[in-house]
Amino acid sequence: MPSAAERVPWRWLAAARASRRLVLVVVFAALLLDNMLLTVVVPIVPTFLYAMEYEGTNSSTARDLNEMAPPALKAPPFSSMFSHSDNTTVTVLVSISAVELVNGTESSIPPEPTASIPPSPSSCPDGEEFLAKENTRVGLLFASKALVQLMVNPAVGLLTNRIGYHIPMFIGFVTMFLSTVMFAFSGTYTLLLIARALQGIGSSFSSVAGLGMLASVYTDDFERGNAMGIALGGLALGVLIGAPFGSVMYEFVGKSSPFLVLAFLALLDGALQLCTLQPSKISPESTKGTPVLTLLRDPYILIAAGALCFSNMGVAMLEPTLPIWMMQTMCSPKWQLGMAFLPASVSYLIGTNLFGILANKIGRWLCSLIGMAVVGISLLCVPLAKTIYGLIAPNSGLGFAIGMVDSSMMPIMGYLVDLRHTSIYGNVYAIADVAFCMGFAIGPSTGGAIARAIGFPWLMVIIGVINIAYAPLCWYLRNPPAKEEKIAILSQECPMQTKSYTVQKTLRDFPLTDDSDVEAEHVE
Repeated sequence: MPSAAERVPWRWLAAARASRRLVLVVVFAALLLDNMLLTVVVPIVPTFLYAMEYEGTNSSTARDLNEMAPPALKAPPFSSMFSHSDNTTVTVLVSISAVELVNGTESSIPPEPTASIPPSPSSCPDGEEFLAKENTRVGLLFASKALVQLMVNPAVGLLTNRIGYHIPMFIGFVTMFLSTVMFAFSGTYTLLLIARALQGIGSSFSSVAGLGMLASVYTDDFERGNAMGIALGGLALGVLIGAPFGSVMYEFVGKSSPFLVLAFLALLDGALQLCTLQPSKISPESTKGTPVLTLLRDPYILIAAGALCFSNMGVAMLEPTLPIWMMQTMCSPKWQLGMAFLPASVSYLIGTNLFGILANKIGRWLCSLIGMAVVGISLLCVPLAKTIYGLIAPNSGLGFAIGMVDSSMMPIMGYLVDLRHTSIYGNVYAIADVAFCMGFAIGPSTGGAIARAIGFPWLMVIIGVINIAYAPLCWYLRNPPAKEEKIAILSQECPMQTKSYTVQKTLRDFPLTDDSDVEAEHVE
């Protein structure tokens, strides 16, 4: 017989597996790490590719030319002259004519001091053409994760209906860990592309299973909205920490360091999942969920998915193009490329936590409508910035508004399934994640090409106007009707048929006595 002290850990484990709050913690941690990895590469990839490919190629070319040149042409000799008037030493450049070198002699004419040329105050990188081409390549690299996630999401939704949420959640952790380690040791564009695509697979398992699990354990609409707001706070915190963390670690420690830290945190998340969830347990849903194609034919689900797609497409277009635009116009150092996203991340964190509670009171449709309008206005203001400080206001508005949309639309997706379909959430959150991924797939891939073709400012105008034009469609989510068969099911749950009457008599007090009918007749 095990002692009482030995039974305590097992009791704690059983209690943990029955706790809704620990499920929320697991989903929070998974979304946090996923989005830290999503954004930590934003400031690293453009500068890493520039250093590896452009600077590396140019330095090797210069080295080859230097080796082929005659010894006297490699570098002009320097000499020092001591000034007796002010006791200073001046370094002068000795100029040797080509004719004297051909004759094999050197002139004994004293060298003339040349004015030293001060270094250019501009720290802008060279290679304007390379940076313009890099817009497209970096955009495709960032979009690869979302494209893979887009293809995998429907399969994950069906898988969660058949085997439950626990096993897909753990598969997501394993895949994310492998992707993080691969990022740390990738040194070419191809390997970075493979690592980014592998992250898309892990992210699909984690997000679809995590959000579906939350919707299944938080059945009350108000509690579900709060839980979704907290879980999206993990997403926001990952976005908040990722870009600044990546830029600072890359600048002062090295490229591999941020990814190794994330790999260690992913191991802790995996241990938490092993303790809290049951990754070896197959727990299919008791009822069959609504097919994905049926959900896609629902206009209200499509409106909600479109709001998620277009609002996130704005920040997705900024990720590959804003750092390169800052390198070209602001001559920003490496650490500023990630810090530029800090205001958006902080405000997104505030927005998701604030409107996870407020949206249910003032109307989720209204929060989404206002949020999309503010997203459009903020994107229009981004190209007006001349320094990194000018990006604070538009990026803050952008993050806050996207937080309004995300924290409103995620609970609406679950509410629409409860109201109009079968209350099984794997497929609907697969659609929500597909919409999210379409924004992050179309945004970077087309954004980089558009920025190269017509410029970064016009790119912001296009996506800003699209968000403002889409915002009024959120009005249709104000009071979505229930399906007729759903109303019939809800009516059948009541054991007695209900009828309505027009009350024309004076209401009597309850409970009624045996003589109450007789008294009523006398009153008439």
